[in-house]
Amino acid sequence: MELHIEHVTKTYGSKQALSDITLTLKPGIIGLLGPNGAGKSTLLRMLATLEKPTKGIISWNGINISENPNSLRRELGYLPQDFGIYPNMNPIEFLEYMAALKGLSIKSARQRINELMEILNLTKDCKRLLGGFSGGMRQRVGIAQALLNDPSLLIVDEPTVGLDPEERIRFRNLLSELSSDHIIILSTHIVSDIESIAPHIAILNQGRLVTSTTPEQLIHSAEQKVWNNIVPAVSLKDIQKRFIISSSITRADGVHARIVSSLRPSLHAQSVPPLLEDAYLYAVTSLGGQS
Repeated sequence: MELHIEHVTKTYGSKQALSDITLTLKPGIIGLLGPNGAGKSTLLRMLATLEKPTKGIISWNGINISENPNSLRRELGYLPQDFGIYPNMNPIEFLEYMAALKGLSIKSARQRINELMEILNLTKDCKRLLGGFSGGMRQRVGIAQALLNDPSLLIVDEPTVGLDPEERIRFRNLLSELSSDHIIILSTHIVSDIESIAPHIAILNQGRLVTSTTPEQLIHSAEQKVWNNIVPAVSLKDIQKRFIISSSITRADGVHARIVSSLRPSLHAQSVPPLLEDAYLYAVTSLGGQS
């Protein structure tokens, strides 16, 4: 099982959304990170066969999906960032409708829906109309529809937005269970979601692939690039203008600013071990759009 992205470029008129992306994915979870506008959703839409590359080839098990999209669609589960629901249906009705669109038999669909209702903690709300659901509950229904056909390739775009901490943990555990024999692409801006379950990370910025690596290697690349600097509260805005700050905590002796920088930000700054979020910020700001 392999998804191969080869020299893929996507343009909309004069705007280049993606430039020369090459990446090979095999079973497991890959975390797709990048700031807003980096091109993540554009790439996912192409992988989900909703758009075609302007240049380059995307192949699923050796088959060009632009020429034969059905080769992938039968094995695809997709949760877009702007997932919509039918407000006058309940979850069961909606999922039965989606199962029919995916070509599932009534018997297998009902069995799978019951399983997903339990897994995603929706059983007690399965007769309520979706129009009355909270954002987090709608997101759980969206996750369920993406998993209906037990897809070989699962693409989820910001799947934990709106989920409470317990639901996020449950969803991450579900992805981990699936990862041994599925290719799962998890696109998110929540670095902790990636850190806990993804053994591989790809970072996009300005339409380019910045790096494709492991969390451990990414963290190693930021060694000696993260500093703890204690500053007066009145100086924090000035520091924010000059440096990338991954976090700040106010204490009795001042604001403890965690700064990502190749250079020591002040004589008093102390080098600290990088975390994954520090390393991500360093990769985006220092490596830019270089592969």
